[in-house]
Amino acid sequence: MVEGFEVGGVPFNPDGWGPPDCATTTTTTSNLPLNVPFAPFSRSEKLGRIADWTRTFNNPARSKNPSDAVFDFSNDESFPGNADDDSTFRLVDGKPPPRPKFGPKWRFQQQRQLPHRRDEEVEAKKREAEKERARRDRLYNMNRSNVNMPRREAAVFKSSVDIQPEWNMLDQIPFSTFSKLSFTVPEPEDLLFCGALETYDRTVDRITPKNERRLERFKNRNFFKVTTTDDPVIRRLANEDKATVFATDTILSTLMCAPRSVYSWDIVVQRVGNKLFFDKRDGSQLDLLSVHETSQEPLPEAKDDINSAYSLSVEAAYINQNFSQQVLVRDGNKVTFEEPNPFANEGEEVASVAYRYRRWKLDSEVSLVARCEVQSVMEVNNQRSFLTLNALNEFDPKYSGVDWRQKLETQRGAVLANELKNNANKLAKWTAQALLAGADMMKLGYVSRVHPRDHFNHVILAVNGYKPKEFSSQINLNQASMWGIVKSIVDLCMKLKEGKYVLVKDPSKPQVRIYEVPPDAFENDYVEEPLPEDEQVQPPTEDGQGAEPNVAATDVEDKEVEAQA
Repeated sequence: MVEGFEVGGVPFNPDGWGPPDCATTTTTTSNLPLNVPFAPFSRSEKLGRIADWTRTFNNPARSKNPSDAVFDFSNDESFPGNADDDSTFRLVDGKPPPRPKFGPKWRFQQQRQLPHRRDEEVEAKKREAEKERARRDRLYNMNRSNVNMPRREAAVFKSSVDIQPEWNMLDQIPFSTFSKLSFTVPEPEDLLFCGALETYDRTVDRITPKNERRLERFKNRNFFKVTTTDDPVIRRLANEDKATVFATDTILSTLMCAPRSVYSWDIVVQRVGNKLFFDKRDGSQLDLLSVHETSQEPLPEAKDDINSAYSLSVEAAYINQNFSQQVLVRDGNKVTFEEPNPFANEGEEVASVAYRYRRWKLDSEVSLVARCEVQSVMEVNNQRSFLTLNALNEFDPKYSGVDWRQKLETQRGAVLANELKNNANKLAKWTAQALLAGADMMKLGYVSRVHPRDHFNHVILAVNGYKPKEFSSQINLNQASMWGIVKSIVDLCMKLKEGKYVLVKDPSKPQVRIYEVPPDAFENDYVEEPLPEDEQVQPPTEDGQGAEPNVAATDVEDKEVEAQA
């Protein structure tokens, strides 16, 4: 039978916390041992253990006897000898135990704790990470644009015409005012059709990067880029008082898409009596096609680089003209119109083009006549449909960021979106010209170099067709806004006195300036080029004869080939 355990008497201390003084202790509690020191403590201090049956020891060197484990106080820090070891005690408070930071075991424990703690902390961390990522992206784009833009301005932002000291600046119009303009014009009236068209070859629509087609050269066909006042048909219409304002589709599209332009351009305005003529200079950049105009990536600055802005413009014009003739059925059958090509001599082989002279009524007193171009015709549902033919060109995938040969078959929309970003002004001008000409379809070809360093040989990778009105809405080109710009400039110029003026797009700011120039400006004794000849790679030769057509881009390329041979 187990003997009873006698606890003994516990003295009462009326003076405070702890056992009474030694004097009283010896008298009242004689059963307690003498000379046992007592250390005062607070409730926040650690408490020791007499026996612990819950402890487990991971040390294999320890004794396996459980009786030794529960009464082993060698590691107990309640005693002064082991006060340095703090691994086996816990604080008597409500703080959670410290969590280990690493290891797979902690991850599983955290997953079990998440439902209790909810995941507010995790969500907060995710939000902070998203904010930090957005901030880094913002700083990266800011630094990237700040680094590139000054180099780009220094490389290509040059005035298209040298401003002479005797020119008098009359006004400057910021592009921000153009965005607020809107004007609706009635349907145009066709006055005359000239030229002849060949039928579009539908087989080119099946061209893919895997069965690409070599771009041919049409050396014998002549292309004409005649300005407004050198056009005999427009002179005849002006003498018959058919309108008060005269222009070409190239000039009108430049004005209509002016807010999208980055490079400098200029248009000559002549006020003769009550009539207004919009002209281009001989050798103007309006005859060429800009490349990567709205891209943020700078083009090479080297003068002899085939990828400089001017060299690419010449190459793009050459590609565009040859493409417009290669996609036709060249069987000798042509659709003829009321009058032949007004710029071609008898027996001369000319490119497939029809000039459509159309008249728009701007108000009760002012009407506008423009010469518009279409390049082909085809039968759709037993009806004649007019087409405009243009080609986008790839010169080096490193600059565009998209390799056409890899993306055209599977991601053609991504290729077009990239071109809309890099060549927004050029595509908008082509769309505006198709709308002015009343074309039923505009065909866009994708033409690439055979090799990135070979700018003479090219291949056609694909051809797409779009309806001009649908495509204009896709690229956010509003016809009312386009005509609002033309109407405002016409009204401004009609208030000027008789003479010659120049509209110049500022090379570094989004604005247009109007200069009054001498009557003999831009004549044979007043030669100006958009860029100095010694700074360009094989510039085209211009014959400054008034009614003679400009040299075609194909002739320029042929001369370049001969020069390098």
